[in-house]
Amino acid sequence: RNPYRRLEHQRARMLRRDFGMSVKLIAERLGVSQSSVSVWVRDIELSPLQIEINRRRACGARTRTWQDKHRSRRAGYQAEGRVVARRGDPLHASGCMLFWAEGSKNRNSLKFANSDPAMMEFFVSFLRGCFGLTSEDFTFSVNAYTNNGLTIDEIELFWMDRLGLSRRCARKHQTNHYPTSSSGKKRAKLPYGVCSLRVKRSTWLVQHIYGAIQEYSGIDQ
Repeated sequence: RNPYRRLEHQRARMLRRDFGMSVKLIAERLGVSQSSVSVWVRDIELSPLQIEINRRRACGARTRTWQDKHRSRRAGYQAEGRVVARRGDPLHASGCMLFWAEGSKNRNSLKFANSDPAMMEFFVSFLRGCFGLTSEDFTFSVNAYTNNGLTIDEIELFWMDRLGLSRRCARKHQTNHYPTSSSGKKRAKLPYGVCSLRVKRSTWLVQHIYGAIQEYSGIDQ
């Protein structure tokens, strides 16, 4: 009895029959409730292809929602980093700039690797002092040569002592061997190898640092 309602009914059936749209999408398109659309089109069967298209469309929508949610969360962490950067703390500024120069540029995980023990020690001090991290927040691994008169256990102990970490923080190490022809020439080169440090569950932390870097350097990207 309502001409406008009858038109909505016809359009809903057309969208369902000819385009295989889901009930939810039809309701959004027409501005009506899903329950009404469900009643109007319940006798229309979709083809296997239409069902697959609807499934993919739904997966794509969920993916976009997930991406938007986490993109917004990362932007919030960066904003926090900008706020802290404006305070002008020298330790915070030094640590962020060091990460900018030497850190791994991953958007969801903080990783830092170097062969210089003093640099690694300073970076850990920065993370502890500015963010309150403890040994339980870190993991580390070593990539070292084995022809320098040190065992991998001794190298591991060296890094644990310098960085204030426990053995529970250690992960699988990688050892390299020089060719016999050059083993006598390259002795004592990086005797403690390269230490790779990672912070667990660190999306918030790395995005905070990115935001701070933007503030310190006057860039916006």
